[in-house]
Formats: sequence, structure tokens, C-alpha cells
Amino acid sequence: MDPRFAFLASSFPGDSTNTNESTPSDDSSLLDAYSTAVTRAVERVSPSVVKIDVKTSSRRGGSGSGFVFTPDGLVLTNSHVVRGGARYQLTFNDGQQALATLIGEDADTDTAVLRTDAATLQPAVLGNSRTLRVGQLAIAVGNPFGFQFTVTAGVISALGRSIRSTTGRMMEEVIQTDAALNPGNSGGPLVNSRGEVIGINTATIVSAQGLCFAIGIDTAKFVASQLLQHGRVRRSWIGIAGQNVPLPRRLAYEYQLKESTGIIVVSVQDGSPACHAGLREGDIITAIADQPVAGIDALHRLLTAERAGIALSVEILRRVEKLQLSIKPETKPDE
Repeated sequence: MDPRFAFLASSFPGDSTNTNESTPSDDSSLLDAYSTAVTRAVERVSPSVVKIDVKTSSRRGGSGSGFVFTPDGLVLTNSHVVRGGARYQLTFNDGQQALATLIGEDADTDTAVLRTDAATLQPAVLGNSRTLRVGQLAIAVGNPFGFQFTVTAGVISALGRSIRSTTGRMMEEVIQTDAALNPGNSGGPLVNSRGEVIGINTATIVSAQGLCFAIGIDTAKFVASQLLQHGRVRRSWIGIAGQNVPLPRRLAYEYQLKESTGIIVVSVQDGSPACHAGLREGDIITAIADQPVAGIDALHRLLTAERAGIALSVEILRRVEKLQLSIKPETKPDE
């Protein structure tokens, strides 16, 4: 054979003399490290993931996702998934179906807990969202648009984000990921490469690509414990309606205020802690408990359950005067 064509002969697929080809024994040998990590994580968490079909009193409803996190049938999901529901039906990965009841929900963190009496349960392993790093693998499992048990993968894009809940309160320590989420993914788990749940998928920015958010699992653990103990998350309350305003420059300079904005009191509820403290409409709150308050979100962060019943100093501007008042927050009433 002409040596110029020898290389062609050796490259024909049917040539039995080609000893350089190897046939993989099975598909697993074709998986790279990334694919293996995703596959193993999904296999570990999938038995815990449920599709939640919600029926309301008007027979209308929607669907979302959730996951079992205790052996006795507790399920974590989003508050906006279950809100207004009269009946909740769960569908597991193996086709098993079961009814669930609502234990409690917290719209401020978009978290809810259901309980089911399904026969066979495999709880998900909960991780730790405080040890996450940007760039780490993130895998979302859910039921987008009713397509059951869909998996998307990406990375953690940012940590410590804040997004606004449906109540207007800021949700803190939110995880940003580029793992694709769509309607129906809400309430499903965001997991790491070990299949441990690190967040609850909650929201996307519709007009953007790759901007998806999950509630950190550490936040969800705290909220779930509060819902199980009290049926709600206890927070403190002072009884005002307010809005963020810039501080008058002259007064900010004269009183050496640390922030350039504060909260103007729009209304004071009768009989509330603010009423008893002497707060009036038009007062501008600049600090509470010696901590600057630049706006409503800062006030919410300060009004934890531990503050209830404890007298706190309140620094306000009333016209051109800086005054100090004392206020004793109370446990927030049921809404």
C-alpha cells in the first residue's frame, strides 16, 4: 500500500486492525467529575422532593415544590406556594401521593411548613448556608410549569443578598444563584454537591437571566422551629407607619448624625408602644438602642423577638430639636 494512504486505512471505523479504540464498560465511565457530582447529589435528594398541588375554596389553585426534612413527615416550602390553600396534595418522585396539612407560614421570609402522613419518607439532609462560598456548585430540584422533578445546575453567584418579600419586609441573607428557576420551582431545594439542602428556591427576576434567589437554609431552620413551637415567627413591634426620608443637612451636621436618612412617622397606632412613648406624626427616628436607623429595613432588623418588653432609647428629630425618648416594644400581634 502506498504509505501516503496508510493513515486513511487505519482510521476507517470498520477496520478491525484499529487497536486504539476502547469501548466503555458502562455510561458511568463517560461522566466527568461535574456530571458525577450533580448526578449523585440529585440521587440523594430526589426521594425527599415533592410536587405540591394547592386547591383553594374556589377549587382554583396552583402548584409548587417542597421537600421532606424530618422522618415524621414535615415538609418545607414557600409561603407564597401554600397561601390561601384549603387542600394540599403531595406527589413524590416514585409516584406516591399523599395529603398534607399546613403547620404554619411566615410571609416575611416566604417560608412555610406542611405535615404529611405519607407511608414511606426519606428526609433530606440539611446543610449549612453560613459556610457557603461564591462559585460553589448549586443544584435546584423542582417542578417548573408542572414538569415534575426537573433538575438545573449552576453556581452560587453571591451571598448575603436582600430581597423584598410580599409583605414589604426585607428578607436577609438570601443566596443568589444562576441555576435556572421557573414558576413551579418555588419551595424546592437548592443543594450542594453532597446533596445537602443549602436553600429554598424562592424567586427570580423575570426580566433578567441567571438572577435567581433562595432562602438560606439557616434562616429556614430558625423559621421552621418558630412555626412548630408557636405557629408563627415572633417579632417585636412598636406600632408606627413610617417612610424613609433624607435628613435635613443642617440638622444632620449640627447633631453629628451618622446616617443621612431616617424614618418619618406617618401615623401612630392608638395604645401602641410608640403611643405610650410619646412619638408623634412628623417625628423622624434616627436611632434606636444607640444604633443608627437609616430606614424601615434597619428598624425591622432591630425589632427582634428578644427586644419585646425591654425599654429602648429612641433618638428623634422633632422639628429642629433632637430628643431622646424611651420605648418598650411588644410582641407583634397576630395579623
